[in-house]
Amino acid sequence: MTARHRATALKLTLALLPALAAADWPQFRGPNRDGVSAEGGLLKAWPADGPALVWTATGLGRGYSSVSVVGDRVYTLGNAKDKTSRLVALDRATGKALWSGEVGPAGGSLGCTPTADGDRVYALGQAGDLVCLDAAGRRVWHRNLVADFGGVPGGWKYCESPLVDGDRLVVTPGGKDATLVALKKDTGEVVWKCPVPTRHPEAGYSSVVVATAGGVRHYVQLINGGLVGVGTGGRFLWKYERLGPNTANVPTPTVLGEYVFASAGYGKGGALLRLKADGDGVAAEEVYFNKRLTNKHGGVVRVGDYLFGDADDKGLPFCARFKTGEVLWGREPSSGGGSGSASVTAADGMLYFHYQDGVTALVKAGPDGYEQVGQLKVPKTGGPSWAHPVVSGGRLYLREGDVLYCYDVRGPK
Repeated sequence: MTARHRATALKLTLALLPALAAADWPQFRGPNRDGVSAEGGLLKAWPADGPALVWTATGLGRGYSSVSVVGDRVYTLGNAKDKTSRLVALDRATGKALWSGEVGPAGGSLGCTPTADGDRVYALGQAGDLVCLDAAGRRVWHRNLVADFGGVPGGWKYCESPLVDGDRLVVTPGGKDATLVALKKDTGEVVWKCPVPTRHPEAGYSSVVVATAGGVRHYVQLINGGLVGVGTGGRFLWKYERLGPNTANVPTPTVLGEYVFASAGYGKGGALLRLKADGDGVAAEEVYFNKRLTNKHGGVVRVGDYLFGDADDKGLPFCARFKTGEVLWGREPSSGGGSGSASVTAADGMLYFHYQDGVTALVKAGPDGYEQVGQLKVPKTGGPSWAHPVVSGGRLYLREGDVLYCYDVRGPK
């Protein structure tokens, strides 16, 4: 760490702690599950050696989990050396480990991001172990999506991030009898189980989002068989099967009013649907389908009228019009950035692309081209850097294997 980095870290730790709770990131892809932070006043360009490093947390365990940030805590998941997957709580100001709680057996592709809600944290292990822990790391309840619901995951098992919606927790066991389920978040008791009528009801690796169309509030999820809608009371509403079946359906859908955009990798493509009232239900109408808008697992974000994401897992981000699917630009390999799959988060008119090789690029979120205005690279600890970046409270969180890096990305006062 340079002298400038040390001085900045000390100032942050001693003087700026009261401001940390100003912007939380309580679940995967943020408060609205759209990968977009509402924060302002962030750096519009980075120094040559990147933003200041505030702290580094080590020993988290292997995995691709991102982080949730709430109050004075940071939560993530990792595969521990004792062959268990564990939910880890860190101090937000210093990165110091506070506790870890067992979720289930370890898994090589662990990718669930914990969901924090009040004094409870929810996490899903690769083997289908769904747990609720309290603020001290004690287990409140436990269910298993396979044993309790006959769940059927994909080849890489489970890595969905649970959705808290009011007093319910919504997850995707997959399978014909309980494709989606809602549980009481306080006890884990079943509220409803919804079977989705499709030839491929297996769980994907996406996470549930909420949409309202035609006055009907409901859940939208990308399963192996495609995109589906399920009412908040557990009634199947609609399906769109052009995105399935697939090797792995991962990206979380993006909702804007009556529109839902979803993308899938392995050459599938991206689609925009318009949801309309259909009697007392909802019907989904395709607005467009574009094979160029494929995305494997880095996610897609909407900023204004535009979509931004990686083309499959090529490390070549694109910009497209949300309403038409027209591709406006794609990154050229010579224009900076890293290589391999790029996950993305947006904040304050900027894009944070976290590439598989550990490079993170700061890029302007505009339609005129890939304009990079900053870059940093975290030290590699083995395996690809697939965890999604998080911007919360003026800080950028980057997970690399069993290490978490926290950077200061606030602009000058």
